[in-house]
Amino acid sequence: MPHLLHLDSSADLATSRSRAVTASFADAWRARGDDHTVTYRDLHTDPLPHLAHAELHWAAADRKPGIPLPPEQERIMETIQAELLAADVVVIGAPLYNYTVPSTLKVWIDNVHVPGVLAGEGSRPMAGRHAVVVSSRGATYDTGTPTEGWDHGVPVLQIVLGASLGMQVHLVQTSATLADRLPDLAALRERSEAELAAAHAAARELATTL
Repeated sequence: MPHLLHLDSSADLATSRSRAVTASFADAWRARGDDHTVTYRDLHTDPLPHLAHAELHWAAADRKPGIPLPPEQERIMETIQAELLAADVVVIGAPLYNYTVPSTLKVWIDNVHVPGVLAGEGSRPMAGRHAVVVSSRGATYDTGTPTEGWDHGVPVLQIVLGASLGMQVHLVQTSATLADRLPDLAALRERSEAELAAAHAAARELATTL
C-alpha cells in the first residue's frame, strides 16, 4: 500500500500556512483510496529530544567504544528512522524561522541523517523516493533583492533529503505570509494570497501524481 509520512513543525497551531498546505496534500493523498495510508507526526506538539551525545550522529558500528548512550533515545531514533523507511512519500511542513528550519524539525533531521544507516555511500534506502517540502516564509527572498539567499531552511532540506539521502525533493513554497500583519509588508498582501492558493493547488497536484 502506498504510504505517506506527514510531518508538521510550525509552532502556530491555528493559522499556520505550512500546516494548511501539508493538510491539503494529506487530504488529497487519502482521497486516492483506502490503500493510501498516512503516518502523522507533529514535531511541535510532540517534540523529539535533542541528541544526548555526538556519537548518536553515527551508526552503532561506527561509534567510539565505551561511551554510555541513553537506551531510550536510541529507541526513539529507531522509531523515527522506521517511520521514514516505511514511507513511499514524505511531506514536510517547514516554516522559515530566523532564516532556517524550526529547531523541532532540525532534531528530526538529526535522527534520520545518520551515515551508515540512511545516508552515505551504499546506505541510502530512501534513494528515489519522494519528499515534498512545504516552505512558508514571512517575507520574500527574490533574486536580485537585498534578502536574496537569506533562506537557509530550504537548502538544508534539499541537501539532507536530496543530496545525502537520495530522495527526489519537490518544493512547494508560499511567501509574504506576514503581509497581513506587518505594515512594511502590506503591499504584498495580494501576492501573499496568490502564492498560498498556488501552494495548495501544487500540493494537491503532487499528492495525486506521486
